[in-house]
Amino acid sequence: MLPALSQLYLRLALGTAYTFFGLDRLGVWGPYGKPWVSWGDWSHFSPRAHHLLFFLPYGLAEAFAVIATILEISCGILLIIGLLTRYAAFTSFALALCFAIPMAIADNFTSPLGYSVFTVSAASLFLALHPGYRWSIDNLRHPSTP
Repeated sequence: MLPALSQLYLRLALGTAYTFFGLDRLGVWGPYGKPWVSWGDWSHFSPRAHHLLFFLPYGLAEAFAVIATILEISCGILLIIGLLTRYAAFTSFALALCFAIPMAIADNFTSPLGYSVFTVSAASLFLALHPGYRWSIDNLRHPSTP
């Protein structure tokens, strides 16, 4: 029972964080400057994305920022509801790693450590490798999952 609960906790924590911060870039939680808002809108997030992706042309960096935001929100929602959990966890693992590496290069290695981006990536990988998702839509669809 405890492994199933810990997996559920990890899935909900990751899913909530991915969804929350993805939606923050779209201004869902309010304007920039509020204590619970990191970006508040795309115009505050986009320069950070371009800073991290300095090695890419402007248009490609912007496209990657859009794709990353869509993936972050989508994976977060899928993790919360437990649908396509393994795929969402593998995708979010790669996504977080793709944030961490440019952060380490563009800022310094302490940046992704300070924001726990490597930890989130590792947690997503751990979740992806979990044998089953007891309290999930996946388990309702395929009850043989432990």
